[in-house]
Amino acid sequence: MITREELKSIAGNGIWKQNSSLVQLLGLCPLLAVTTNMVNGVMLSLATIIVMAVANVAVASLRNFIPHEIRIPVFILIVAALVTVVDLLFNANLHELYLVLGIFIPLIVTNCIVLARVEAFANKNPPLQSTFDGIFMGLGMLWTLALLGTLREFFGSGTLLGGIDMVFPSLQPIQVLPESYPGFLLALLPPGAFILLGCLIAWKNWIEARAAARAKQKPPAPVEALGCH
Repeated sequence: MITREELKSIAGNGIWKQNSSLVQLLGLCPLLAVTTNMVNGVMLSLATIIVMAVANVAVASLRNFIPHEIRIPVFILIVAALVTVVDLLFNANLHELYLVLGIFIPLIVTNCIVLARVEAFANKNPPLQSTFDGIFMGLGMLWTLALLGTLREFFGSGTLLGGIDMVFPSLQPIQVLPESYPGFLLALLPPGAFILLGCLIAWKNWIEARAAARAKQKPPAPVEALGCH
């Protein structure tokens, strides 16, 4: 079983404190290349979440049976098998999106986020905790890629939800800025993604600095006087 405190700690670390994109800076290649819009970032993150959650529970369940000397090749083999399944599912059910994401779905095998959590957490913790760790680390990646993709798409082309018709054919992208908007090309290129990522990191650090300052200014709780009996 997992306690509420454990779940809260795992969720906080994955989504915010140890965010893989803003703190650990892992998986920068898909982060910079895929997030030309929100849909691409979200769908790649969902694929990564599935792989991370299942890989974590598999490694946590088998960790006592895997010799220490060959653990890394075995971990990679497990992740590669899961990525192959996800890759085939995308190809069969979301073929247009599969073509857009291209090589970055198979490259989940070498994604530092997946291998880092398998080695650092799943290899040392029970299956249930490891499953939640994979899910919440993936959710931290998801909101970061979604926000970065939204900003790049808005500044780059003036639209939102570009490519949503590849996932839900009945929906269409939203034209936020006038169609005469020429677009800001830098936002759609990897250097623009790198600049916006730096802004997101600065924003996160600013929020944490303000929270720390408020915590220091908070007056200590009054100590009740001890009564005589």
